[in-house]
Amino acid sequence: QVHLVESGGGLVQAGDSLRLSCAPSGRTTIAYDMGWFRQAPGKEREFVAAIRWNAGMTYYADSVKGRFTISRDNAKKTVYLQMNSLKPEDTAVYYCAADYRFGDRYDHIDEYDYWGQGTQVTVSS
Repeated sequence: QVHLVESGGGLVQAGDSLRLSCAPSGRTTIAYDMGWFRQAPGKEREFVAAIRWNAGMTYYADSVKGRFTISRDNAKKTVYLQMNSLKPEDTAVYYCAADYRFGDRYDHIDEYDYWGQGTQVTVSS
């Protein structure tokens, strides 16, 4: 069992930046493929970004491409989501998720085995 803990959310203004972090609590030695998803009120959870365990490949939703960057530090067992040029439509609860190897299904919610509790990001106009 892997417990993921997100941090770094908050209230910002449009155009500002935030960096989210996600790390497992407890001991885990497996390097998982990781993803970030988000869910706005009244909407379904959607894919934001993903990164393979060796950081060799990254993937982004079209809505965040060029503004968000996913990265990881395997020595710290931490995955980051750097969010720049934030827009009000980026307001959502952001979740990190882990999967042993997601293959081509990096944007499929049901592919991921472990989820964090979420962190709120609110962008005011």
